[in-house]
Amino acid sequence: MSSNLDPEVADRLLRNEAGLVPAIVQEHGTGQVLMLAWMDDEALHRTLTTGRATYWSRGRKEYWVKGETSGHAQHVRSVAIDCDGDTLLVTVEQTGSACHTGNHTCFYTPLSLESAQ
Repeated sequence: MSSNLDPEVADRLLRNEAGLVPAIVQEHGTGQVLMLAWMDDEALHRTLTTGRATYWSRGRKEYWVKGETSGHAQHVRSVAIDCDGDTLLVTVEQTGSACHTGNHTCFYTPLSLESAQ
């Protein structure tokens, strides 16, 4: 699929075999990690040009704008690429919950650490 993503940005991305890059979504202000989603070049282009978080749904095989149907929107404050080019950090103003379960964050289930003996 072709994309209008700036070639300089596209050249920095290290994609998986499906052409996707993981996007860690963080809440502006609190720094809380809200969710992990996936972006291809076009999703990143749409996110950067519209200010609305746009992702690629691996299950539905289509783009989705966060909040388009639920009203739980993500308004993008910034996007950064990590040092290896294989992960994006999307900082957002979150309206409503980020998780499809209705929780504010998808990371609401703590795991216990067992001490090494």
